[in-house]
Amino acid sequence: MSDIVILGSGGFGTSLAIMFHKNGHKVTVWSAFENEIEAMRKDKEHKKLLPGHIISDEIALTTDISCVADAQIVLFSIPSAFLRKVALSAKPFMSSQAIILNTGKGLEDKTFNRLSTVLEEVFPDNKVVALSGPSHAEEVVMLMPTTVVAASNDKEAANFIQEELSNISFRIYLSDDIIGCELGGALKNIIALSAGICDGLGYGDNTKAALMTRGIAEIARLGVSLGARKETFAGLTGIGDLIVTCTSMHSRNRRAGILIGQGVSPQEAVNQVGTVEGYACAKVAYELARKAGVEMPITSQLYNILFNNKDVKISISELMGRPSRHETEKYWIGK
Repeated sequence: MSDIVILGSGGFGTSLAIMFHKNGHKVTVWSAFENEIEAMRKDKEHKKLLPGHIISDEIALTTDISCVADAQIVLFSIPSAFLRKVALSAKPFMSSQAIILNTGKGLEDKTFNRLSTVLEEVFPDNKVVALSGPSHAEEVVMLMPTTVVAASNDKEAANFIQEELSNISFRIYLSDDIIGCELGGALKNIIALSAGICDGLGYGDNTKAALMTRGIAEIARLGVSLGARKETFAGLTGIGDLIVTCTSMHSRNRRAGILIGQGVSPQEAVNQVGTVEGYACAKVAYELARKAGVEMPITSQLYNILFNNKDVKISISELMGRPSRHETEKYWIGK
């Protein structure tokens, strides 16, 4: 059993802490927010995000970032906007022997970096693994059967994560396509936000099916242009994660989209829901696609809705009125 430190006390980090502890691991949870840690100690649960799920007294709760010092696995469960800052805070205490595991799904603003790339820059001597796939915290903590992917450029590190953290309710597959796995996890939030907007407008199953299918096509198109393998996007970290995020009310991206579709301003929707990775990712992906010369029509329309105050129904009309094409044309799906 491993000594695991989880940086980030949000819903997913906390759900993993509870699950890993039940499977015999020594677990520490860190947060930058003293009030959050104190509330979790007092209540013995995360009342806001995971009410009713007991946090054992054996799970250490702390705001001291030096807790990473002796960990075998340091798991980052941090929103993309704050990942580099937290990583730099942990750097002076991090052992070069620790395996770094990232569960965040996003892209770094301005640099266009995938989150594993951010961690590799901060911790050049450590092995980095990305954990991604369809995995709502609300179901992980209930030990509902969940499957995810451990992706890394280092086969040994990915194997270690699979062997150490897999259990009867949490099955981990392996991939060496970390580019594809991370891009699938990040970019599906854009499509889920768009799906929520369609739900908020009252559109039905036909619309959502079309959006998800064309959404994974443009995700794959950008991913392949950046070095990912097309088949990765047909797996758990692509279509699997897309399905769960576009269809579930556990999804903050979808919930924010519903509000926008109902007429709430994008910024207010994000304020109401909390962390909405698709909001920030839409801007980064839009700029990245333009830089890469890749057409992403859904992403482009969402960008204009979120940041240029474009009318949602005009965006949908423009998507539906685009020039006719063959579905399997090379232009759309890559090689």
